Amino acid sequence: MRFNSLREWLDWQESLHPLAIDLGLERVALVYRALNPDGLKPPTITVAGTNGKGSCIAYLEAIYRQQGYRVGAYSSPHILSYNERIKIDGKPVADDLICDAFARIESVRGNISLSYFEFGTLAALDIFRRSGVDIQLLEVGLGGRLDAVNIVDPNIAIISSIGIDHVDWLGATREAIGREKAGIFRAHTPAIIGDCNPPLSLVENAQDKQAIPYRIDQDFSYKKQGTDWNWFAGDTVINHLPEPGLKGEHQYRNASSVILAVQLLAKILPVSDDSIREGLKNTQLLGRFQLINDKIPVLLDVGHNPEAVKTLVDYLSSQFPHKKIHAIFSMMKDKDIASVLEIMNPMVYDWFFAPLANPRAASETVMRGFFARSPVSRVSFGFKDFKQAYNVAKNQAQNDDLLLVFGSFFLVSDCLNEFEKR
Repeated sequence: MRFNSLREWLDWQESLHPLAIDLGLERVALVYRALNPDGLKPPTITVAGTNGKGSCIAYLEAIYRQQGYRVGAYSSPHILSYNERIKIDGKPVADDLICDAFARIESVRGNISLSYFEFGTLAALDIFRRSGVDIQLLEVGLGGRLDAVNIVDPNIAIISSIGIDHVDWLGATREAIGREKAGIFRAHTPAIIGDCNPPLSLVENAQDKQAIPYRIDQDFSYKKQGTDWNWFAGDTVINHLPEPGLKGEHQYRNASSVILAVQLLAKILPVSDDSIREGLKNTQLLGRFQLINDKIPVLLDVGHNPEAVKTLVDYLSSQFPHKKIHAIFSMMKDKDIASVLEIMNPMVYDWFFAPLANPRAASETVMRGFFARSPVSRVSFGFKDFKQAYNVAKNQAQNDDLLLVFGSFFLVSDCLNEFEKR
């Protein structure tokens, strides 16, 4: 197959495979070997985790770029355009590069069926290799052990956190999920664990695989001092680090894991302390505690599971303690909606359900049921789309209030698209 536009390629890929998610490495690994028979790859850092993996990728990208390295970064999902998933030197690659990579994949896959995500992963790896990047940063899409990203052996693996999410694929307990995430660990290779209370399965799998585990608060840690903070691992210390560019207390943990990865890879890719400082300070990421200073300020967050929402509550409590918060909200139907409503209810004055044009999204009927069984007392329905829900919420808010858009990548995407039109 050959198509003339990226949109045509993506539409075809979505119809090609019967499942949106099809975990397993055999099919995608066969195509990868055909695409790259020599198995050549740049130095690789792979990041998995329930929450925080996108932040870790963003910090690594900023630090290595600050040092002057050519950096390839693969992440998902995207917010505004598909090209965001594949970046070189901080910029989404052009349509033609992605289309050419898809054509090469199509030329070698034969009758092997690939999912939408697998096509994207293979395209990213192919583009990075051909572009001669100095390092590639790979974000796991779902889980770890059977995710397409795991066809590449990393030089360093990071697991940012373990929480309950994607239970239909990964299991319903932190122990089960920890085993799946630990699939990115490799023998004799650093395995950085950024979760302060990791499930035992994560630690045991690192040992069973003969990986080299590094646990936060045991093998490395940080200490805040006034307006800056210090990072340390054994005898190595970096003092006077700036506040991370991404907001929230959890970002110090993510940044600490990233600094350790940079230090451990320094024999291959040396990085100065100043580049670490500048990289951390200048890191940006759409939809993570992103504040838009409109007439009534708008805070965007893609948090969509209980652990992420607990972090959002902590951030709202510390940064907006006296604000009346109006939440424009939606979630995917396979998420723990009931727990999210319970956790967020004390922070939110009123809720506005914004329907999403996505088959995985919870419908208004489904969401009405969740709200009826929740402690929420003020909620509005009946909107045709995000724009209408947002405008009603904005009209009911006062200038010193806060509009909060959260619960889904797709919802944040709708919001940012509306602001771009303006």
